[in-house]
Amino acid sequence: EVQLQASGGGSVQAGGSLRLSCSVFGFNFDSYAADDYTIGWFRQVPGKEREGLSYVKITDGRVNYADSVMGRFTISSDNAKNTVYLQMNSLKSEDTAVYYCAATLVELGLPIVENEFDYWGQGTQVTVSS
Repeated sequence: EVQLQASGGGSVQAGGSLRLSCSVFGFNFDSYAADDYTIGWFRQVPGKEREGLSYVKITDGRVNYADSVMGRFTISSDNAKNTVYLQMNSLKSEDTAVYYCAATLVELGLPIVENEFDYWGQGTQVTVSS
């Protein structure tokens, strides 16, 4: 069974940076079992739908971003650590949310849609103060 654990959230002032980590368990990034997996990042604020931000396909490194974070957020993966990162720069108050990582076997495009992901980690809170 695939399990994910998100971490790295915290409080930061506007303009600052944070790096979120998503540790993935249940398959090895370097193994054949990783062939079809894509790891994505989402965020959610109370009263709103979960917003898809970015994803990376583990084997070929293909990435994509939502317009709202393009140029400010960077997704990457470390096969040795079985971990996906989301580097968040130039943070704004509107980036305040609970951030989640998720995994899917679906071949993705845009937009990044919540119901295409099967496995979810717990959230990590990011608070950006202006």
